[in-house]
This record gives sequence, structure tokens and C-alpha cells, in this order.
Amino acid sequence: MGGGFGPRLYSCYKCKNHVSFHDDIISKAFQGRSGRAFLFSHTMNIVVGAKEDRRLITGLHTVADVHCGDCREVLGWKYERAYESSQKYKEGKFILEKSKIVKDNW
Repeated sequence: MGGGFGPRLYSCYKCKNHVSFHDDIISKAFQGRSGRAFLFSHTMNIVVGAKEDRRLITGLHTVADVHCGDCREVLGWKYERAYESSQKYKEGKFILEKSKIVKDNW
């Protein structure tokens, strides 16, 4: 396939399951556990884990790890709740770690 037909996608680096569209990236200026991470408005084919409060660089958030729907690899997390008003825009959004996703159909 490839050749730019259809939308540009990101896939799980392990099993190549499609997990997000390039067009859903809000920001590339995030840090994950293992380096650079992207903030997405939507994801697909993922499983959201249990919610927990986690203190991140930008303050306290309620987050849930997100796993690939096929191989269950942890790809990042979902922001469920932000306690700082300046961080509210992240609620309901997803972090996917750059090291855990690969470009597909570019």
C-alpha cells in the first residue's frame, strides 16, 4: 500500500495496529516516559486502563494508561482530569509516546 492514499496514520510499533490519525495531533511538544510524545484529540483500537492520580511535570492529573487493542503494549495515557485550570484543555485527550508508534501510509 502506502503512496499517500487515504489518511496518514500512526500504528503500534509492535503489532502495526492502527491507533491514530496524523490529523488528530494537537501538539508534538510533550514528554512521555521514554522521551518525546504527541498529544492527540482521538485514538482508535486502544484499551483505556484504570484511572489514577499522577503528578506530572505540569501538575496533578487523573490519567489512565492506554494500551494497544491488539498486543496490549502500553502506548501512553489518557488525561481524564486536570486539576490546574491552565491544563483543562488536556482532559479527554491522549498522549502517545513517539517511541511506541510508527508512521503508516505516509
